[in-house]
Amino acid sequence: MSTPDLHLHTLFLLDSAGRVLGTREPEPEPGPRFALIRGRTSCAWAVRADVPQGIAEELDGLAGAEPPVTDFRDAPVHAERYRTLVGGEVYTGPAFHFPKTVEQPDATVHVNTLPLLARHFSGWTAAEIPGRSPIVAVTEGGHVVSVCFCARRSEKAAEAGLETAEAYRGRGFGPQVTAAWALSVQASGRVPLYSTSWENGASLAVARKLGLVAYACGWSLG
Repeated sequence: MSTPDLHLHTLFLLDSAGRVLGTREPEPEPGPRFALIRGRTSCAWAVRADVPQGIAEELDGLAGAEPPVTDFRDAPVHAERYRTLVGGEVYTGPAFHFPKTVEQPDATVHVNTLPLLARHFSGWTAAEIPGRSPIVAVTEGGHVVSVCFCARRSEKAAEAGLETAEAYRGRGFGPQVTAAWALSVQASGRVPLYSTSWENGASLAVARKLGLVAYACGWSLG
């Protein structure tokens, strides 16, 4: 079941006090100073471990008073106070879960080695492939042109990362590889999750085409 708490624990590694130690990526980043995930019946949040204790306690108190949300585009009730306390840029967008039935798309392959990615996705390294798996792709001419992978991954769930080479966009490859990735994640015993920003029209279009269901909204300060 997709919940704000599951999403939070998939995005970030938390310490015993629930503070953010870093992102759940092969090469972790520090993560936001404050992250709030609001659903229709519950909210989840975390403060980064290097935020002073007094500020962290005030953030915890404010977040604990946030009501569940009906319109995911609405800002948190205490948005201005969060900004005053920790500053940083706001990142916000919907979180989706996949429908119960996902159709198996045709013509996708699993990627386990770097050479398939090298032509169109030069930023990848061999070391990150195990932590990004399952990695599902569409290929043309023996090279990956669209790929969906685990942007973040925990023992219980995985967050989709999606890239399509610029020359191959608009051909339906994004939904194709994302559906295949979700099935592979389910087969691994994890829950597939998908989130994006409100400004990313292409990513939101993939969610619509796949019939994904919004269950929460993330709001964070970097």
